[in-house]
Amino acid sequence: VQLQASGGGLVQAGGSLRLSCAASGDIFSINAVGWYRQVPGKERELVAGINSVAERNYLDSVKGRFTISRDNAKNTWYLQMNSLKPEDTGVYYCNAVIFQIGRSAVETLWGQGTQVTVSS
Repeated sequence: VQLQASGGGLVQAGGSLRLSCAASGDIFSINAVGWYRQVPGKERELVAGINSVAERNYLDSVKGRFTISRDNAKNTWYLQMNSLKPEDTGVYYCNAVIFQIGRSAVETLWGQGTQVTVSS
């Protein structure tokens, strides 16, 4: 199973971006999914998560501006980022807790990072 993230880029403060993450491969089920952010010198932090029953949680600094959603039929989840601020800059990683076909336990998988840069 692979996770493919896309949608990052350079945007001015106040602008919007939408990140996507698509899972492909021998997937039996996808449980919780999320988006993390990492900046140099800091630990990777959870920005937004959504579980299998659509319960969402957000980093306090993005509440009201970011929205996480998922399309289970497409094994894809999204992060809509509005009113972006320079402090939102970082490398964004998607992750998911996935039960792969043929495996005996769930695994946490990561996608490659996608750079988001917000200019002031």
